[in-house]
Amino acid sequence: MATRTIMLRAGDARDIALVDVLMQAAFDPRFGEAWTRSQCLGVMAMPGVRLTLALVDDAPAGFAMTRSVADEAELLLLGVAPDFRRRGVGSALLRSVEADCRAAGVATLHLEVRAGNEAVRLYTGNGFAKVGERRAYYRSKTGQAHDAHTYSRSL
Repeated sequence: MATRTIMLRAGDARDIALVDVLMQAAFDPRFGEAWTRSQCLGVMAMPGVRLTLALVDDAPAGFAMTRSVADEAELLLLGVAPDFRRRGVGSALLRSVEADCRAAGVATLHLEVRAGNEAVRLYTGNGFAKVGERRAYYRSKTGQAHDAHTYSRSL
């Protein structure tokens, strides 16, 4: 399937069902990384939180959620539905997040990702550098421990 038009739009709490569907598709259930609707809504109610949705030819393809505080921001979640991976959706979302952060006066963007997550290629390919590691930070549904890697980039 060739990706044609990627459209990005701001989202809000009214989009929670769409975010939930995308998150369930994007995040491998073995690792238990998907947030619940109530977790998403709780975070979305905080100051400085922004949700961006990606649509490809009007089909939901991905989303990103960030939180900015002062001159720093964290990419809380970024998910791309499997059918739209490696077609520019993740990069488009990341560029949009970075542009929004710059416009808000953010100097540094941070993120945390499970070691071994394929998304690391997206992040490092877009200028993020590994700055830290938390051993055995995540637990899969089977109880297996996974390290968390933290990345940052200056904007």
